[in-house]
Amino acid sequence: MIKIKEAIIVEGKYDKIRLSNIVDGLVITTDGFGIFKDKEKQMLIRRLADTRGILVFTDSDGAGFVIRNFLKGTVPKDKLFHAYIPDITGKEKRKTAPSKEGLLGVEGISDDILIKAICSSGAHCDIVDAKNSYNEITKTDLYLNGLSGNSNSRIRRQELQKYLDLPSNMTSNSLTDVLNCLMTKEEFYDLCKKLFDINDGGKQ
Repeated sequence: MIKIKEAIIVEGKYDKIRLSNIVDGLVITTDGFGIFKDKEKQMLIRRLADTRGILVFTDSDGAGFVIRNFLKGTVPKDKLFHAYIPDITGKEKRKTAPSKEGLLGVEGISDDILIKAICSSGAHCDIVDAKNSYNEITKTDLYLNGLSGNSNSRIRRQELQKYLDLPSNMTSNSLTDVLNCLMTKEEFYDLCKKLFDINDGGKQ
């Protein structure tokens, strides 16, 4: 397992699922070329670059490099790291046919190659035996602050996301992951108190 400071940017959900087996950290998808028009996600990536840095880990095919080059123009150079996988021919198990260029993407690469690519990127990473049980923000903390499980939870989440310049359509899981990149649990509770005590007359 690798614990990494930077947010990792991959192309699709299967790449994200693949990396979740070996990475303790935040993984964001570009949804392929969808990133080109998704201004909210571009803003999120820039925000994460400012606070944590970004590790781009796209496929080795032409499409992967188009996305990689786009992100180069979106994120400051000193906040940007790159991980590359070698050109390995093959087909992912879930697919009926290989990609257009016949190369394996991130989702089809073995653990040892993925780990080597991440550790060779220059990003801040450590090899750990398992996910650390540090004092992180959890979905329970969202619930305790009225951000989930209540009739007005959606409104509160949107208000918090607007305050932090985050995309408005994030799930609770995604919001929890991003919050852990932006602040400590204590800072999260202080922010909720600031926002919701004022708006709700001091009631939680």
